[in-house]
Amino acid sequence: MSDSTTLPPEAFTPARSRAVELERNVGIVRSRIHTACRAVGRDPSDVTLVVVTKTWPAADVRTLAALGVTDVGENQDQQASAKAAETADLPLRWHFLGQLQRNKAASVARYADLVHSVDRLSLVDALARGAERAERRLRCLVQVNLDSAPGRGGAAPSELPRLADAVAARAPHLELAGVMTVAPLDRSPALAFESLAVLHERLRDTHPGAVIRSAGMSGDLEAAIASGATHVRVGSAILGTRAPRHPAA
Repeated sequence: MSDSTTLPPEAFTPARSRAVELERNVGIVRSRIHTACRAVGRDPSDVTLVVVTKTWPAADVRTLAALGVTDVGENQDQQASAKAAETADLPLRWHFLGQLQRNKAASVARYADLVHSVDRLSLVDALARGAERAERRLRCLVQVNLDSAPGRGGAAPSELPRLADAVAARAPHLELAGVMTVAPLDRSPALAFESLAVLHERLRDTHPGAVIRSAGMSGDLEAAIASGATHVRVGSAILGTRAPRHPAA
C-alpha cells in the first residue's frame, strides 16, 4: 500500500481510512510478535496470528485478508457463520473461540477449521456429530481454565487428559490439535501460561500430534510467546475497542 501522505485529501474515504488504520495496527502487532520471538530465540514463523474480528464487519475481514492475514477468529456462531459465508472466496482459516453451546456445534462444524473452546464431553460428542454430517475433519483444542472466576469457560486442569482422550477417540471426524487458555483475572498471565506449558507437555507424552498451544491476547501476547504459545488471539490491538453501530454491515 502506498504512503498515505502522498494521497490527495479526497482519497481519504471511510473505507480507505479504515484500511490504513488496519494496515498500521497489523504491522504493529506483527512487530510485537517478532520482537517477542527474538527475545526468547524463537522463529516468528512458528507463531500464528489469529485476528479476532468479533462485532466488526466482513469488510474488515476482506481488508485483513488483503494485508496477508490468513487466520480469523470469532466467539459467536451467528456472526462467525455469516462472515464465513460472505468471505468464502478468500483463503481464510476460521477459528471459533467462544464458549459453545451444544445446539450450535453442528453449525460451527460446517465452517470452523479450529475450535479452541472444547471444555466438556457433551460438546465433544456434539462437534463429532456435526463434523460427520458436514463430512469434514474438525480440529479441536481443549480449553483449560486456570482462573478461579466463574463463567469463563474451560475445563479444570485435572479434566484435560480425559477430554483429550475423548476428542482423539472421535477420529476421523475430530482431531485433537492441542490446548487453549485465557489469561486469568487473579494471576499473573506469565505464571498461568507457564502452567499451561507444563500441562501441554504432559499431554504430548500421550498425544504427540497435539502441538498447538493457543494463549495470549492483545495485552499479554509477549508473555504467551515466551512460554511457547503457537497461536495468539488478537482483537482490540488491531481492530480497535469501539464496536461499529451496525456490525453486520
